[in-house]
Amino acid sequence: MANAASGMAVHDDCKLRFLELKAKRTHRFVVFKIEEKQKQVVVEKVGEPTQSYDDFAASLPADECRYAVYDFDFVTAENCQKSKIFFIAWSPDIARIRSKMIYASSKDRFKRELDGIQVELQATDPTEMDLDVIKSRAY
Repeated sequence: MANAASGMAVHDDCKLRFLELKAKRTHRFVVFKIEEKQKQVVVEKVGEPTQSYDDFAASLPADECRYAVYDFDFVTAENCQKSKIFFIAWSPDIARIRSKMIYASSKDRFKRELDGIQVELQATDPTEMDLDVIKSRAY
């Protein structure tokens, strides 16, 4: 189950929470972290459907890497209600180099476990994933 390149396993709860977000829409977002000692990706935080994008952005630590999925609802120019699932690789400039390397090397393997991601973003500071960026990538 672990990836030979990074040695990271993916906890079953990660896939379960993602499926709940995708199929049942019981979560607005899910934040994942790598537990280095256990060598696996685990769920750190789950956002309620009523929480906003600002709540989501505030749940990402300023100095540590994370993976996150966000269910973005929007209305098209044709007035259709839609949603897109974003995968965000959060890797702030001030995070530890080792942490950034582990997250970078584990990302593709982890992302493959989450079937249904529509848009991927890599962000090193909050401006690279603010709501305007999300909106421009959704349409």
